Order: sequence, then structure tokens, then C-alpha cells
Amino acid sequence: MLSVTMPSIPHVDIESLDHFDQVIAAGATSMAGWRVQSVDLSGRTSVLLHLSPMGSLFLGCPLEETAAVWIRDGGGLIFPAIPALPFDPYRGTLYAAEELYAGLSGGYEATPDAQIYAWSRQHDEKGDTSRTLAAALHDHSIADALHELPEGKPWIGVMGGHGIARASPTYKSAVLLGRTLARIGLTVATGGGPGAMEAANLGSSLASYDDAAVEAALTALAAVPSFRPSIASWAMAGLAVRRDFPGEGGVSIPTWFYGHEPPNVFATSIAKYFSNALREDVLLSRARGGIIYLPGAAGTVQEIFQAVTPNFYGDPATQIPMILVDVEHWTSRLPVWPLLQSLANDRPMAASLHLVDTIEEAAKLVTR
Repeated sequence: MLSVTMPSIPHVDIESLDHFDQVIAAGATSMAGWRVQSVDLSGRTSVLLHLSPMGSLFLGCPLEETAAVWIRDGGGLIFPAIPALPFDPYRGTLYAAEELYAGLSGGYEATPDAQIYAWSRQHDEKGDTSRTLAAALHDHSIADALHELPEGKPWIGVMGGHGIARASPTYKSAVLLGRTLARIGLTVATGGGPGAMEAANLGSSLASYDDAAVEAALTALAAVPSFRPSIASWAMAGLAVRRDFPGEGGVSIPTWFYGHEPPNVFATSIAKYFSNALREDVLLSRARGGIIYLPGAAGTVQEIFQAVTPNFYGDPATQIPMILVDVEHWTSRLPVWPLLQSLANDRPMAASLHLVDTIEEAAKLVTR
């Protein structure tokens, strides 16, 4: 049998004009393997015309026509910008809270987060193929940016309901949980919404602060205990606390599918998706340090069983620890635990399942 070995081409992601200029200054003569995302190159035509375009890819980059013809004729591929979108489908970075909530002083409806959600609802109603493509391109870019996060600290997922009020004891316990997890060297990863998810990201951001600072942050947030009735007031209170107590808040992976759940502001890196299925898969598959489930409803139950499936079919080496918090909730109110026990019977999964009564017990299991 004849085997063919394809030549290996170095892969270069260029996501800013400064990076482009640095690569040129280093003596580049070819663009083979370049992946250029959302960089305005309209002022770099003379530079581009001195580079071999073969094997290059340009995603949503403004180009002068001379440069565009040169790239296409020379074997490069250009994905043009898509007009009339409230987001960049080719973005090269994850979101920050300040970007999603830009213009918040004019009300939540004025923010990019709200405008993108409104666009997604139009997309659902019209079934427009071009809109479907734009959403898919965006989610691909988010996945790529998430993959580029620095490796190191294992992720631990914290899941739970969005309805936990900021003034409640459960919220405070979740904040202390996030702080503990970050202090032992884990990256706190959540679904990115309010409630338990916000509390865990906040706790991570407070890892370097003492108990007095935690109390001060909680007191400030308690003045606006929920995102209802005003998302703007809720987000503004969070942003004020974040300015007073800056820190590394971990990762959040929210979705516009749940548009009624605004993203919390405490995660440092926000990977917001249109597709809830992709978002759930990425979040659960990357939480190799384990997953803690605080009381929740349908969304949390979905996350439990989505994570159970690879554990059920996996061997002892591939198991992801799963810790369910609140015995009454998971055995009586939503009797998930008995079903998990039945599934785990005589399987390696049994050792990866834990049911505890308090968040403090969950923290002890992880730190141990």
C-alpha cells in the first residue's frame, strides 16, 4: 500500500495588528500556516504583497482589494466579514465582563450581551441559514480561544442553581468554596450565570483576600440580592465589588441559550456560546479536577447525567470525581442520587460518586 506523508506546516495564530507586525519584523517571507482572525490589515497592503500567500487563512480581516486578490490568487483563503451582526464571529479571544456589559449605564438592553441575545432570538424564529452559520463560526472561535488558555492548574467545575440570592447563607458558603478551591491551586470553572455559579467565581477572585474582605464584598452585593427585577443594578453592584477586590475569578462558560440568566462579572475569562450543547460538553469535559453540584433544577440535573455518561463507560483511570451537595435535595426533592447508585453498581464509577450534606464537606473532599 502506498503511503503519502503530507508536509508539516507550522501553525501561527495572529489575532492582533501588533502580533502581525512582530511576525513581519522577525523576517517572515511566507504566510503558510497563518490563521489571521479579525485583524484590520487595510493599512498593510504593501507588506502583504511581499509575502507568499499559499496556505494562509484570513477570517474576517478588512483588506484592500489589491491585497485580497493577491491572497486569493496565491492560494490563500479569505472568509469575509459578515455584515449586520452584533458580534464578531471570528473573534480571537474570550470575553471579559466589561465587554459584555459595555454601555450598562444606559440599561441592560443597551449592552452587547443583551443585543446578542436579541439577535439569537431572531435567528431562532426565522431559521435563517446565514445566521446559523454566523453562530457556528462564533462558537468555533470561542472554542479555539478557550483551547489557547494557558495550561497548568486543573479545572474543577462548580454547578448549581441560578436562583441562590446573594444575601443567603448558601451563597456565602459557595463563595468560601470557590476561595478554597482557588487557594489549593485549582481553576474554578462554572456555567457563568448568577447564583451558585457567580458565588464560586467570586470566591475564586477573593482567594488572596482575608475574611474581612469577603464579608465586605458580600455586604455590598447583598444590597442587590438578585438579577430580578433589574439586571443592570445586579451587574453594576458586581462590577463595583470587582473593582474594589480585583482577583483571578477563574473561567465561566455561559450561553445565550439561557438568555434569562445574565453572565456573572467575576470570572476572568468568559467563554460564552450560542450552542448550549457545545457549552455543556466543553465545560464538563475540561473539569478534570472534578465537579461539585450544588442544589439546582433541570440545568444542573442535565449536567450531572452528561458527566455520568463518560464515567459509566470509562475505566478507573478516566473517572472524574462528582460531588453532590445537599442530601435531601438529591435524594428526595430531585431523587438523582438513587439512580446514580443504581448506574454505578459494580462499575468503576462507584468510587467517583460522593453525596455530602454541606458545601464545607465538599471542600474537604476536594482538598483531601
